Parts: sequence; C-alpha cells; structure tokens
Amino acid sequence: MLLKLLIQFITEKSVFMWQGFLYASLLLISATLQSIVLHQYFHNCLIVGMELRTTITSAVYCKSLTLSNSARKTATVGEIVNLMSIDAQKFQDLMTYVNTIWSGPLQIMIALYFLWLTLGPSIFVGVGILIFFIAMNMFILNAKSVLQMKQMKLKDSRIKVMNEILNGIKVLKLYAWENSFKEQIMKIRNDEMRILRKQAYLNAFTTLTWTCAPVFVSLFTFVVYVLSDEKNILDAEKAFVALSLFHILRFPLMMLPNTISNLIAANVSMKRVTEFLNKDELDLKSVEHSLTDSDSHSVIIENGSFKWDKDEPCILKNIHFKVAQGTLVAVVGVVGSGKSSLISAILGEMEKCSGKVDVQSNVAYVAQQAWIQNDTLQNNILFGKQYHQSFYAKIINACALHTDFKILPAGDQTEIGEKGINLSGGQKQRVSLARAVYQEANVYLLDDPLSAVDSHVGKHLFEKVIGPNGILSDKTRILVTHNINYLEHMDMIIVMKDGQISERGTFQELLGHKGEFSEFLQNYLTEQKQTGNEADEEQETDDDIHSSVEEIVPEVRRRWHGQEDGKMGSPVMSLKSENAFELTEKEDQSTPKDKLINKEATMTGNVKLSVFLAYAKFVGAKFISVTLVTFFMVGAINIYANIWLSEWSNDALLISQNGTIDISQRDLRLSVYGVLGISQSIAVVIADLLLFVGCLRAAGFLHENILSNVLFSPMAFFDQTPVGRLLNRFGKDVEVLDFRLVENIESCIMCLLRIISVPIVIILNTPIFIVVCIPLFILYIIVQRIYIATSRQLKRLESVSRSPIFSHFGETVSGATSIRAFNKQNDFIRESEKRVDDYNITYYPSLVINRWLAFRTEFMSNLIVFFSAVFSVTNRNSLTPGSVGLAVTYALSVTQTLNWFIRMASELETNIVAVERIKEYSEIPTEGPYEIKNNKPAPEWPEKGEVVFSNYATRYRENMDLVIKDISCRILPMEKVGIVGRTGAGKSSLTLSLFRIIEAAEGSIIIDDVNVSKIGLYDLRSKLTIIPQDPILFSGTLRMNLDPFDYYTDSQLWEALEHSHLNEFVKSQPKGLLHECAEGGENLSLGQRQLLCLARALLRKSKILILDEATAAVDLETDALIQQTIRSEFKDSTVITIAHRLNTIMDYSKIIVMDKGRICEFDSPGVLLQNKDSLFYSLAKAADLVAEQ
Repeated sequence: MLLKLLIQFITEKSVFMWQGFLYASLLLISATLQSIVLHQYFHNCLIVGMELRTTITSAVYCKSLTLSNSARKTATVGEIVNLMSIDAQKFQDLMTYVNTIWSGPLQIMIALYFLWLTLGPSIFVGVGILIFFIAMNMFILNAKSVLQMKQMKLKDSRIKVMNEILNGIKVLKLYAWENSFKEQIMKIRNDEMRILRKQAYLNAFTTLTWTCAPVFVSLFTFVVYVLSDEKNILDAEKAFVALSLFHILRFPLMMLPNTISNLIAANVSMKRVTEFLNKDELDLKSVEHSLTDSDSHSVIIENGSFKWDKDEPCILKNIHFKVAQGTLVAVVGVVGSGKSSLISAILGEMEKCSGKVDVQSNVAYVAQQAWIQNDTLQNNILFGKQYHQSFYAKIINACALHTDFKILPAGDQTEIGEKGINLSGGQKQRVSLARAVYQEANVYLLDDPLSAVDSHVGKHLFEKVIGPNGILSDKTRILVTHNINYLEHMDMIIVMKDGQISERGTFQELLGHKGEFSEFLQNYLTEQKQTGNEADEEQETDDDIHSSVEEIVPEVRRRWHGQEDGKMGSPVMSLKSENAFELTEKEDQSTPKDKLINKEATMTGNVKLSVFLAYAKFVGAKFISVTLVTFFMVGAINIYANIWLSEWSNDALLISQNGTIDISQRDLRLSVYGVLGISQSIAVVIADLLLFVGCLRAAGFLHENILSNVLFSPMAFFDQTPVGRLLNRFGKDVEVLDFRLVENIESCIMCLLRIISVPIVIILNTPIFIVVCIPLFILYIIVQRIYIATSRQLKRLESVSRSPIFSHFGETVSGATSIRAFNKQNDFIRESEKRVDDYNITYYPSLVINRWLAFRTEFMSNLIVFFSAVFSVTNRNSLTPGSVGLAVTYALSVTQTLNWFIRMASELETNIVAVERIKEYSEIPTEGPYEIKNNKPAPEWPEKGEVVFSNYATRYRENMDLVIKDISCRILPMEKVGIVGRTGAGKSSLTLSLFRIIEAAEGSIIIDDVNVSKIGLYDLRSKLTIIPQDPILFSGTLRMNLDPFDYYTDSQLWEALEHSHLNEFVKSQPKGLLHECAEGGENLSLGQRQLLCLARALLRKSKILILDEATAAVDLETDALIQQTIRSEFKDSTVITIAHRLNTIMDYSKIIVMDKGRICEFDSPGVLLQNKDSLFYSLAKAADLVAEQ
C-alpha cells in the first residue's frame, strides 16, 4: 500500500515533497519492525525444534535399553541410529516454518484481497491458476512422501549392513569378503539412487510451481484485466502494486509446499519413532527381588519355563532349583543345552512362560563374550563406582591384571578401543571379571569366563576370585563351565540337557548316578585319551565308563592340588599386592602412543578450494556449464520480463495523453510478456533437472569412493576410529550430499541472480543509487565474512560432537545385557544426555548467529528500499511511474533474498564440510593392492602348504614397538603346529602376519616359494583359511553367512554342515539353509556360531588352516568335535593352531613357544617335554598335563 502511495506521488507532480519522504521513511520503519518481530519468532521456533530433537533422541536411547529380544530382531543398531539422527532431525526441520501451515493461507488471502482492490474480478483467473498450482503441488508432495518412505527404508538397510560390516571388518579381511559386502551395500545404494532421481524430477516441478506461479498468475491476471474491458488500462500503479503483491505471494507459495513436505517427512518419522517406542520391552516383573540378606537363599526358580521370543516355543522347561546364600554353583552341559539361557533367565533377559524367579538384588554379571567400553582400563573396572586404592589393588592382583598393566603403555590408564579391540580375549575376560568383583554384589552370574584364558590363569582366577578361598567366597556364585577341574569344589552342580535340568547335586552325589554328569565326565575322559593317541580304543560299556569316571576323581584332585607351588613361570604367580597400584596413576605421564582412539579431526578456516573442485569434478564439467548457462537465462528472462512490464505500464501515460488505445501495441505487450513467462518456466525446469541429476551423480561417486576406501583400509585404521564416527559419515554426511547440498546450491544460484539484478535495475533508473550501493555492499561483505567464518567452524564442531552420541549408543546396545544386570541404566542415560547436551552446546550458537545475520542483512535490505524510494522522490520529475515502480518493487523483493542468500551460502559452505569429511576418509591410505594382475600366483597355489618365516618382524602401527621380532622358522607341508605362549607373547600377531593384516617391518614370509608381500591381498587371503576366536556372523541367511559369493552348491554346503556337526540343527529349522541369522548371530549359541565358522573353513578346503584360539569358548564336547573334524578333513593340510588348552595340541607335529614377540622354542611336544627347563614344560605343568616326577 505504501508502494501504491509512492507511485501516486510520482504520478501527481503537484503533491508536496515531504509526503514522498514520509512514504519512504514509513517503508523503512515498517520493514524494520517486521524484521525485529519475525526473527524473535524464528529464534523461539528453532529453540523448540532443538528441544524436540533432543527429547526424541533421549526417548529412543532410553527405549533401546529396555527392548525385548524379539524387538531387537526387528530393530538393528543401524536402524535405531537413523531414528536418533535422521528422524529426530526431521522434527527439528519442521519447527522452523511450522506456523506457515496456517499463516501461509492467511498471507495468500490478504494478498488476494488487496489484489482484488487493485485489479477487480480479473484476479479470479489468477486465483484459479494459483489453486491449480497448489493442487499440483499437493499431488507432487504426496508422491514425494511415498518415495521418501521407500528411501528411508533403504537407508535403514544400508546403515544396518554398514554397521555389521564395520563391526565385523576383521572377518571380512581375513576371508577376503570385502567385494561381496561392497556389492551388497552398492545394490542397496543403487536402489536408493533410483528413488532419489525420481525425487529430483518431482523437485524440479515443485521449483516450477513456486518460481513460476507468480509469473503465470500475474500474466493471466493482466491479460484478463486488459482484455475484459477496453477501459481497463494497465498503469504503473496497478502493475507494480499487483507485482509486489504477487511477490508477497512467492514466500507463502514457496514455504507452504516445503512446510507440507517437512510435515509429511516428520509424520513419516513420527510413525517410525512411534513404532519403535511401542516395541515390546523386557518384562521387569518377570524376576522378583524380594530376597534379602536375612533369607537363606539368594536365587530361587520354581517351575520356570522361558523362551527368547513370544512367538517361539519354550527353550527352558520346568526349571526348579534354589541356591543358598554364599554357595558356589556350577552349570554344565553340551552346546545348545541351555546353560547361557539359564543365566539369562535369572537376569530377566528371557520371556517367562510360567513359574517364579526370585533373585536377591545387587547382581553382577560376566558375559561369555566380554563387553568392554571405549575408555581407560581403570574406568572399565570401576564402572561408575568410587575408586578405593587398596580394594582396587587387591582385585587387580586377584584377576591377574598387574602384569598386563606393566605391558600396556600407560598401565590401567591406557585407553581401550571399541569392544576392547587392543586387548586379547583373555585380557578382556579378566577385565570383565574384575569389573564384576569391584561392584561388591550379592549374586555373581558368571557365564563361562574362564574359557578365554590359559589354564594356569584360569586356575589362578578360580583360586583367588571365584573358588571357596577367593575374594567372592562369601558371595553367591553361579558359574557356567566345562572344565572338570573346578567341579569338585562346587557346592552344587546343575547339569543341563535340551533346556531342562537333567541332574543337580554335589560332585559326589552326581558321581553316584549314571546320568548326564557321568556322560559329561566321559567326554572329558575321551578327549584325554585322544590327546594321548588312544582314540582308536573300543567303546567302553556303561559299567566301564562309570568305573573310569571313578578313576578320574583322584586324578582331578591330584592335578588341582599337586602343582600349586611348582615353578610355572606364570606371571600371575608373581603378583605382589604392594605393587598392584604401581601403574594406576600414570595419566599425566602418558604419551601419544597411549591413546588408541584418535580424536576426530576438526578443520579450521575456510573450506579448501580443493574440496569445491573435487565436488565440481564429480558433478561433471558439462553439467556445471550447461546448468549455469540455463540459470543465467532464467535470471535474464526475469529481468527483461519486468522491464517489459514497466514499459507496458508507461503506455498508460500515452493513452491518457492521446485518449486512444493502440490494440496492436497492447497485443504485442501481452504476447511478449506471455512468451517470456513460458520461456522462464521451461528454463527453470531444465536448470533444476540438470542441477539435481548432477549433484546426485556426485553423491553417488562420493559414497562409492568412501565405501571402497574404508573397506580396504588397514585394520589399524579401524582400531583407531570408532564405529559411530564412521556411521556418521555414511549416515548424516551422505544424507547432506543427497538432499541438503543440492538445495543449498539451487537456492544460492537463484538468490544470486536476484541480488545481481536488483542494483542493476535500480541504478538504470536512478544512477545516483551507486553512491549508496558501494558502502552497503562493503558492509554486506563484512557481515557475510564474519557470519560465514563463524558459522562454518560451528558446523564443523557440530559435526564432530555428533559422532560421540552414536559411538556411545552402539556401545550401549552391544552391552545392554551387562548394563541391565549391573543396574547401570540411569548412569548410561545420563552419559547419553551429556553427549547430546555437548552437541547442543555447539548447535545453539548456530541458531543465535543465524538470527544475528538475518536482522543485519534485512536491515541493509530495508536501507536499499529506503534509498531507492528517497532517490525516486528527489528525481520524480525525470522518472516515469513505471520505472519507479520497477525499482522499488525490486528493492522490496531483495529484503528476504539477501538474508536467504547469506544463509544458503553459509549452509553451502558448512554443508560442503560433508564433502570435506567424506573426502578425508576417501583419501586415507589403504592396504596393499587387492590384486596384482601381472603377479598372480598359480590357481592351485598353495599346493604343498609350506610356510617359511625369514628374519620376520612387524608392528601394528608406525612409531610403535615391534610386536614380532626376528622370527625365523620353517613349517613343513601337512605339519600340524601349535603356537603357545602367555598373554602378549605375540601368538595372534604371528597369525595376522600370515594374512598381512599387519605388514612386515623386516624380513619376509614365504608360502610355497611365493613371497606373500609380492602378491595381491585377495590372492593371499582367499587361499588361506582361519577359524577366528570370535565367531562373527552377519544378519542374513545361514547360506549367505557360509557362502556370501555363492560359490558353492547346496549339496556342498550340507556336506560342510555335516562335517561341522551342524546338519541336524539346520535341518530342524523350518527354512533350513535360508534360516535367518539375527544381527551378530545372536539367535545362535556361541558354540553353534563357532561350528558355522568351522563349516566356512571346510568349504574353502585350503592347504593352510589357522585356528586362533578357535575352541577357547566352547565346551569339551564341541572342542572334541572340532578337533576330530580338523584331524580328518585337514589331514593333508598344514594346520597352525593357537591354543589355550594345551591338551588339544599335544599330538601335533611341532610346537612353537613364543615369549615377548620371539620364538623361544620350536620342536615336537615330546622333545620339549623332556627338557624340564623349557617354557613348554612349565606351561604343560601349569595345565596339569605332566605328572610330578
């Protein structure tokens, strides 16, 4: 309306000059007041959005700690991470313009009302076109919503698989499976890209609606207005007041679809979050905690039946027993008998079908697979409790950790990588046990913690911690074990079979029965005989078995008590309590080498030009050049259309002078204006399509680059980089490439064209404006530089502070059972909230600085309007109404454009940080060549299986000490070689060297006359086979886990399953080979997972087989089955075994004894045992495998 008064002032030359200055001043005041109110509103909206995101993130985290086992199957870590990052962000994005839902239509109605006053009934045509565009927009948004649902599901799948890959990367490398899993990810990504391309086409039409709707509305309104009545003359007042109103329509028309789109996206996310929050939770009432210290029992289960999933049959049936206060109970049985399930039932981790479970409060739990946090060793043991030096020192001694602290660079202040990556299996288990002991609980549930340690260490732990004379002697302890040596010391033994308690009683009571316990002991006896090369003896009768069992008892007693004071050479026997605290306060002395996990890099300063150039390269030079030309055409057409409209409105002056209307001139004005409008629409669609397709092309290339580089990075990279940080790259940063970056680029180009056009149009009409334009431009650049520098760095800090949230979450999910068992949920929730708050500390300043920018740029824009109006007033005698209308209209339109441009330019620079972060991981050094085409070994290599180490030495990372030193030995074809040594001796490092997981620092490894460092990693690793200590499975079918490349037929798979003693289990599953494995193989027992790894090895039929403590965590029967299969199926192969149980390698050809990274002894077991001063003799003696002479 002020514009209308200003144009009337220019038209009527007799009006006083002060009125013109008044109108100009009112334009400045009204616009400034609008800015103040608007940005206070935006600030509050953004605060609410941040709080909403924080609330959803916290709710999802809390829920993840209570999920039932059936719910865990349908909600993987990757999917939950997406809920916390992507879906929570959707709610925040909605809040910024959420009120546009009602204010948008209101603004449109007010604008239409004033249009009616200006142009009368002819606006109905414009309204009709407007309704058409809105309807088309709604249709497009509905289609986008459907596509978005599909894309989010695909993204969930991609992140889920990526999470499993990153957690199981070591297995992928050992088996040379990188390409198979890369194909899996790329297949999902390609499906995702197809949907993104469809969304790009729809986005182009969405852009068409908000860009061209005002053009078409004004075009057809003007056409109808001038054609409906010859008296209707389009003068400057009507044309530019209408045009300003149409420009006012641009914002609600632009934001309403975006807000609806955000609303739909938030609704999709709300459904996903709601679905997750409504998933089944563990029944906290399934286990009662009514027992107290005054009661005679600590654990009572009466007629209990339990299952893992509501839809599955009961796994544990008719469980009935009571455990007295302070007693020691053993749980024994074969693989899959229900030992670990019984512990889980006591913890409340299973669905209770019937019965009663009552457990004294304050429980401690040691899992079969130790859960270690990414923290210092000391904090892992304290687990939130206050530090008490004497008690801590006592536990360190008892858990045989003092010597480990001496080995580690910073003692117990050494930072442990994710999942204890830089600790051996035995060290992890001892830390886990120490943590439980430090909690001073009433009830200790110990799920086979002694299987992961050497026998002499296990004996020490039993004596000093678990046994009748240990630290926990006055506590209630339930110990799952398969070691017969401990059983005589038990107050009660529970024997499990097929999910039921087949027997229970004391050691002596069970010996009197010919039941499951006798069978369990017979398995032990049989194994001893096989070790002594007596496996071919005839089967004994039941009476003979019972007799043999009776003979074992005194032998067990002799072994347990006979060698306690012997010279074992074990570090655990030389621990002294007065030195136990020696290394606990070395934090200030730690060196950079002590820190395993590198802090995430935070770039500073401008984003490097190379990042923009790299992104431009991926978009493609042709795409960029054609897109820029097309956008330039859009801007040029828009300027010319408005200049044409200005000249058209000036025709009114001629008509008023001549009194006649030139019909041909009017038709020419209409035709050209219409052609310009249609041309602009076509150019906008083409430019947008080119931009979206080009940016998606870049996103596809960048994702493939980081995927390839990360998959083929050395293991040292994964040891130092948390999984959460990597998932952040593949999740949030890739999403920025897919969506935000292209939107930023489009907005920047459109705004820049508009900003350039404004001063050009104003200066053409009032050249004196250049005097104001230059200082305003300088001020604008200063504000922009201050804002962009600050905003960019805040964005980087924000990105870095986001990763710890997801790293902590991944750690929480993997240790949820332990966290619940120790009742530490609140501690972990507080830690999660702290990390979210740390993220918000970096995010909140971004909100403030955005408002700081918006107010200053809008005020500068208001000054442009003000000076444009002032100069129009001072030069009114030389200006036409049309030129004034055009200049002020353009000045009014730049208010929002200037602010939006700086924000989008800043967002572009801050979001290009995603390219910088992905580029960073795309350029990290990779392992050696995967394949070397001109140096490939023969297809049948290795034929013999000879392995020669020649002066070999290696280290895990540069600048670290050698872990293997000067190794020289020759392993002959078909030899069976055992590797033994104490913790930290270098046993696993030696096997990793064979696969080049760690590369040689000196010397070489020769396999069948081929230097392994000269061939490709695929050619090496695919020809060797390893059964690792930790059996890693991936979500998917059993078939996929056995054969991800589909190399083998079903018959070959069944044959491998038969030899690995799993065929009966697989046949019992309804889907057989297509039986679905849960994430991490959680729906299979540890023993079954280990047997699946054996089946993998059988399929490969390599001439060289490595077993890295592969049977450490399985019971005697499973161990015997594995050893039997290896002896028969790999009799023609070279077998290298790292063994905790020396009895499994006593019949091997050779034994390698390692100490401090060197080979100390290398000979046959018989020769080494003859030398009583040998290390092997001391180890065998500690394991009770040699009798006292």
